[in-house]
Amino acid sequence: MLEPEVETRPWEEQLVLDDASYRSQLAYLLARSSIYRAKLAAAGVEVAGDAGGLDRIAELPLTEKSELKATLTAENPIGAHLCAEPSDLVRIYSTSGTTGTPSYVPLTARDLDDWVTGSARSYAASGVAAGQRIVSTYNAGPFVAGAALASFDRLGLCHVPIGTGNTERLLRAVELLRPDAAVLTPSYAAHLAEVAAERGVDLAGSTVARVLVAGEPGGGEPAFRARLEEGWGARVTEAMGVGDVGISLWGECEEQDGMHLGARGFVHPELIDSATGKSIPLEDGASGELVLTHLRHQAAPLLRFRTRDHVDVQTSPCPCGRTAPRVRCVGRTDDMLVVRGVNVFPSAVRDVVNAFAPRVSGHIRVRPEAAGVKQEPPLPVAVELARGTEPDAELADAIRERLRAVLVVSTRVELVPWGSFARNDYKGQLTERPM
Repeated sequence: MLEPEVETRPWEEQLVLDDASYRSQLAYLLARSSIYRAKLAAAGVEVAGDAGGLDRIAELPLTEKSELKATLTAENPIGAHLCAEPSDLVRIYSTSGTTGTPSYVPLTARDLDDWVTGSARSYAASGVAAGQRIVSTYNAGPFVAGAALASFDRLGLCHVPIGTGNTERLLRAVELLRPDAAVLTPSYAAHLAEVAAERGVDLAGSTVARVLVAGEPGGGEPAFRARLEEGWGARVTEAMGVGDVGISLWGECEEQDGMHLGARGFVHPELIDSATGKSIPLEDGASGELVLTHLRHQAAPLLRFRTRDHVDVQTSPCPCGRTAPRVRCVGRTDDMLVVRGVNVFPSAVRDVVNAFAPRVSGHIRVRPEAAGVKQEPPLPVAVELARGTEPDAELADAIRERLRAVLVVSTRVELVPWGSFARNDYKGQLTERPM
C-alpha cells in the first residue's frame, strides 16, 4: 500500500475532508470559470455558500462533454472551463480527435502531481513494488495515458517503455529483459496471448507474474479475465481513468474484487441514472453511470462530469484494508443498446461468449440493425470460432441460450471463421453498425 494513512482512512472521515475541498473548489470555479458561473447561476448559485456541501451536490447541474466542446474557439482551444493562467500550465495533453477536433487537457504542476499520486496508488494496489521491472505499451506522446508512466517512477519500478504497435519488440523484451509485470489494454493483452500461442512462444511460462490492464472495459469480466490469466500465466488486475478528469483514478487490488478509488481526495464520485440524470446513492450493490467532480484541480476543473461509464459499486470492507468505494466497469453508456427494455452492453456479451472457449476465439461483433440505441430482437451477434473449429449449429444454439439466460436478451448468433475480425494493439472493437 503506497499511502496507508490515506488509503485506510475511514470513508466517512474522507468525506468530511472532501467537503471542505469541494466548497473551496466551487468558489474557485465561480471566480475563474465563465461556463460554470453561467451554469451555477442558472441553478440559483451566485456564491459558493449557496450550493452547500457535498450532501447537496446532486442539486447542481451535470456537465456534458459536448458542453465543453461547444465553448472552444480559436482564441481559447481548451474551452471556457479553463481557470488557470497560461503561464501556470506545465502540460497540455490531447485526445485522439477521432470524431472531430481534439480536446485539450491542461495541467498545472499541482494537477500533474495529483494525477501521478492517484495513479501510483492505483497501480500499487495491484501488487507491483519498488525494484520490480515493468514493460508498458502506452504511448507517451500527446495522450493522457502517457502521464501514467510517471507513476511507475513514483513506485520505484524499473520501467521498460515499448509503446503501441511493437508486438515483436514487446515479446522480445519479455523474453530477454524478464519483467515482473506488463501494463496494456485488455484487447492487446488478449492479442499478445493469441500471437504467442500461434508462434509457440511460452508466454505463460515467462517471468511476467502480473498483467495490469486499463484503457477500456474488459479486464474485470470473469470469463475474459480467466482467458487472459491462462494465456499469460499471470494475475490480471485492472485500472480505470477518465481523460478529462484524471488517469488511473481507480485501481484493483490483489483481491480482484473491483477497483478502489486511488484518487481519493482529488475527485468525488457519484452515480446517476443515465436515462434520467437522477442521483443514485453510492452504496453497496448500486449500479449506474459514474459522475466525477474535481476537488482541488487548478487548470480546467470539472463539476459533476458525466463519464458515460456504467459501473457496479461495492462499499463492503475489502481484506486489503483500503476503504474507498470499489467499482467494476460494465461498459460505456454510449455503447449500450436497449432491446425490448433490456440494457445490453457489448462487453457483457463478450464475457458470456468467452465462457465457450476453447471452441471460440473470444472475439465478437454485436451488429445492431437499426440506427440509435433501441433495437428489436433478435440482436445479431457474430462470434468468431477458434482456429480449426468448424461451424456448429449446436454451439450457436448454446451461445444464444446462454445469452438469453444471463443477459435476458434474444439474439441471432452467427459463427464466423477464425481470423474474421481484425486484432488491435490498443483498444478493441465490439460493435459494428451497418455502413
